[in-house]
Amino acid sequence: MSEPVLTPGQLRRAGAISALGAPVIRALAATWRWHVEGYAHYESIVASGRQPIMAFWHGRILPATVFFKNRGIVVITSQNFDGEWIAGIIRRFGYGTARGSSSRGGARALVQLRRDLAAGRPAGFTLDGPRGPARVAQPGAVFLAGATGYPILPFHFEASRFWEMNSWDRTQVPKPFSRVALAIGAPLHVAGTAKDTIDAAQIDLERALGVLEAAAKDAVGRSRA
Repeated sequence: MSEPVLTPGQLRRAGAISALGAPVIRALAATWRWHVEGYAHYESIVASGRQPIMAFWHGRILPATVFFKNRGIVVITSQNFDGEWIAGIIRRFGYGTARGSSSRGGARALVQLRRDLAAGRPAGFTLDGPRGPARVAQPGAVFLAGATGYPILPFHFEASRFWEMNSWDRTQVPKPFSRVALAIGAPLHVAGTAKDTIDAAQIDLERALGVLEAAAKDAVGRSRA
């Protein structure tokens, strides 16, 4: 399947969205009050001389972009119009991009991420992106962990007050002056790339994120339901 080619008009629009969106996000995030649990897991991986493969759900991309900014994390973004403006925004927050998705260009993006990890740059995955199904982990992060030996670092965000988008991933946008909780879990190690190993690791990762979601909701005083 050939790669999509964006028109000059689409590229200009994507650039405009990125240029306008980044300062709006910065202004909104400046009002948030952070609560963080499990940050020592991130620190322990970095202290060991390795880099984390950071893994979370697509619906929490906004607070993740803000909290983990300027760490050189490389993330996969789709090769389409939405991927173009998203890539433009996250670059303004100090991220690198590998263009591809589970349906197009994914293998090439994984090769790039493998090189980036070896060069000392963390990788980041929205596990159920770019189109879902929501809360179902795609194999990319698990395969990369099994192929490289680098650990997966699962994490989840919840806000005390938020807007929820009417999208497949139910994107959460924390409201001004809300409390935003980050729960980081223990690193997940994947022993190889055999199909059974990958399948089992995906299930373990989904379970871990479920536990982290409950912890983050507790931290902001919301029901787990």
